[in-house]
Order: sequence, then C-alpha cells, then structure tokens
Amino acid sequence: MRLLLCILFLVPAFSSAEGLFQKHCSSCHGADRLGGMGPALLPENLSRLRKPEAARMIRDSRPGVQMPPFGKLLSEKEIQELTELVYSPVVPAPRWGEAEIRASRVAHAATPAARPAFAADPLNLFVVVEAGDHHVTILDGDRLEPIRRFASRYALHGGPKFSPDGRYVYFASRDGWISKYDLWGLQTLVEVRAGINTRNAAVSSDGKYVMVANYLPHTLTVFDSDLSLLKIIEARDKDGKSSRVSAVYDAAPRKSFVAALKDVAELWEISYDPQAEAIPAGLVHDFRLKEGAFVPGFLNPRRTQLVDVLDDFFFTPDYRQVVGTQRDGRHAQVVHLDVRRAIAALELPGLPHLGAGTTWQRGESRVMAMPNLRDGVVTVVDIDTWKTVKQVATLGPGFFLRSHEASRYVWVDSMIGAQGRDTLQLIDKQSLEIAARLTPEPGKTLAHVEFDRYGRYALASLWENDGALIVFDAATLKEVKRIPMNKPVGKYNVGNKILRSEGTSH
Repeated sequence: MRLLLCILFLVPAFSSAEGLFQKHCSSCHGADRLGGMGPALLPENLSRLRKPEAARMIRDSRPGVQMPPFGKLLSEKEIQELTELVYSPVVPAPRWGEAEIRASRVAHAATPAARPAFAADPLNLFVVVEAGDHHVTILDGDRLEPIRRFASRYALHGGPKFSPDGRYVYFASRDGWISKYDLWGLQTLVEVRAGINTRNAAVSSDGKYVMVANYLPHTLTVFDSDLSLLKIIEARDKDGKSSRVSAVYDAAPRKSFVAALKDVAELWEISYDPQAEAIPAGLVHDFRLKEGAFVPGFLNPRRTQLVDVLDDFFFTPDYRQVVGTQRDGRHAQVVHLDVRRAIAALELPGLPHLGAGTTWQRGESRVMAMPNLRDGVVTVVDIDTWKTVKQVATLGPGFFLRSHEASRYVWVDSMIGAQGRDTLQLIDKQSLEIAARLTPEPGKTLAHVEFDRYGRYALASLWENDGALIVFDAATLKEVKRIPMNKPVGKYNVGNKILRSEGTSH
C-alpha cells in the first residue's frame, strides 16, 4: 500500500512510538493521523490490513510504493510499537465537518475536454482498479488495449460510479477522498475529502448530485456534480442513536438514494427530486392537508423501520423492493420501499453476498442469484414468490457473480475458498447446472468477471500483483488475450453501468 508510513529518518533515540510518529510521519499523514499526502492511519482505515502485514510493510516496504524499508534502522520492538500506534483509536474522536470538507476541495483542471482524446467508443471503455500499486487503467473495450494509466488515491473502495451519460467517473477512496475524473479528457478535474473513513459513493440519475456514505464520521455527505458540498446528514435513528453508514445506492426510477445503516434498524430513502413529497416528522393531524409536523422531502431521509440491521443490499429491477441480509448472515428481509415495511423473509445458507447478485428471466419467472462468502454455493431465488429455486454447489465460497443479456451463463468465482480460487464456474441460466469451469492459471486467484458493452468478451481478474486481465470469448469460452495488470481487483464497463445491464451490479 502506498505510504503506509511516510518516514524520512527513524532513529532508535526516540523511545516513544508517538514521538517517532510526530517527528517523522506527521508531515505526510498529519499530526492527528487523519492523513495528508499519505492516507489516514486509523483502525477504521486499516481494517483490511492485518497487523503482521503492517509491520512487514514498515520493515520491508514493497515494490511500487514511495516508502523505503526501515528494517535496518528500527529495532523489532520499535516496529511493533509503531504498528500498535496506527491501530490504536484517536482520542478524542476526530472531527470532519463542513469547514474541513470545504477546505479540502482541490480543483485540478479548470475545464473538461470538449471531445474525447481517443478514437475508442466512449461507452465501451473499462475503468480498471489496480490495487497492487493504487492505479487506474482506462481500457478500450473494442481493441482491448490500455488508453491511459494513472495513480489513484489510496485504497479505492466500492467501485467507481459514472455520470448518467458516461462522461465522468467518480472514485471513492477508503480514507474519504472523492475524485471526479473526465473520461473524455483523461484527467482528474476535482477532488474533495468527504470523510475520514468512507464506504462508497452514489451518483444521482440526473447527474446533479453525489452522495457519500461514511463510517467516520457517522454521516452522509451530499455534493453537487462538481463536488461542492451541499449538505451533511447525520446518521441517527428516530431516537437519536448514531450509526455508521454501510453504503449508499442510487435508485434511479425513484429519483432517490437508498442508504444502509450499520448500527441501527432503519433503512433510509433520500429523494433528490426537488418536488418530493414532504416527510412526516412527528404528530400529523391530516396527511392530505399537511397538518402537523413535516420536513421537506428533498434531501432528507424517509425512514423505514426494520426488525434487524441490514448489512448487504440487492434491488429488484424496478427498484421498488430491497433485499438485505441480517447480521446473522443466514436470514434476509425483503423491504418494499413504497409501503415501507418488510414483506417477506428469506432463509439463506452461509453468508450470501447480495451486493454481487444479478437477475434474469428463466421461463415464466424472473430469478436472482447471489454468491456466498462462507459456503460453496450460489443461491437462486424467484423474485416474484421469494422462494428458493435451487442451491447450486460451487468449488468454494465466492465474492463476485456476473452475467450479461447476451450470455447464456452466470459467471461466478470461488476466490475466498482454499480450493477453487483459481477457477471460474459458469452456470447455465435455464438449467441452473454448472456448464463449464475455466482455470487458465492453476493456483492463482481468478475473480471479478465483467463483460464488454456488447457481451462479446468476458474479462476476469488474475488477482495477483503480477496479474492480468484474462479476456475470454463469451460464446466459445476460449482465452483471447491477457493484459498485464497489478492486482486488478475490479473492472467496470461504462455502457453496462449507465445502461443498467441486468448482468452487472449497480
């Protein structure tokens, strides 16, 4: 990871890890560890990095990052002290409010490009996130050749989000930075730090608003399309209890954002329609005459009370219903956004990953399928009856599941399992049987399939630092090409995203 500790000279004369940090790290990571040129060093931001790996990074560094190794300058005791320091909470809890957000905004380029700086189809571009050295590659989906590669913020998270015309892409980093990138001009236009520990961002279907979900502080932040702050919404339930925000999504047909709260049993829908109906906020005498306590419906949360916290979401194609997993991982609620209550319950094995689900028409029914983070199974559910159709056994737990209107298969990985992590499994959409298995590089992790705009090619990530995008012909299943990449954790096709292909997540 880039700049885990930005330390110019670390000398054993300092007995205190805090002293070492303030003298040698604060210029990059801030005196309060909230970040600067380097990322924030807080437990919330380092949750995906284990302590032994962090200590190894201090000791040995890693190719492709700016931090030198300090194993010969620091004792093992000092390395462990610094590791413990960056995993300890900051007290009092850090603040990141309106003043800090506005002060963080940086405009890099004054004007967007007037026309594309390349000859490729703008709607068949891929945006590829390379986690190995924190870069992004813009890939031509027709020629399957890179157009531009550039450094990103630290630890991009939640997938990039596109403006509705595919003209711009917005990135969210784990440590709160939101970047607006011009896909025509191939340049970053503006950035702002929306929080300290951020989960993801969503872009409204009219392209006017960007909403950001934060773990720290407990907020949703709302920006205009040029990342100027419009509003901060504190994540508190009806009784005032504060909550982390797990994620936010755009529900385009409803002209609203839907937010998942990590710590309270509420589901929020936040309209970005200026004409949205007012929201009752207390005792109401007459709804028709709006007699009583109401707040504006525009950019304010409308609450649905739940029986339990929902951690992971899937939307039906019309965005009227949300399926969410409960904390136990074995049950899910189906919440109808119009009636604002749960209308069905599902019992699911293991730990289903609803956020990677997809839907298709199977005979007379529309079904959804989801991978599983704990068990080797793909669950297929009829979304009209909410009954399980089949449990399809796979080689092991997987994280991603993808398809395309032009493909007869659902492609799923088993990247989390001890066995099968090197193999993609293709499930026939009609028979629900495993039709093929692809293992192009035995022993190496293969994950995250994404199709080109037309469904001709399926691109899979060889999830290694010396990895690649492996391109398959989606009809013959033959390997077409390998494009070298540095741990390509995700790739996102512009056309599939903005046209809302049924085979990809939104």
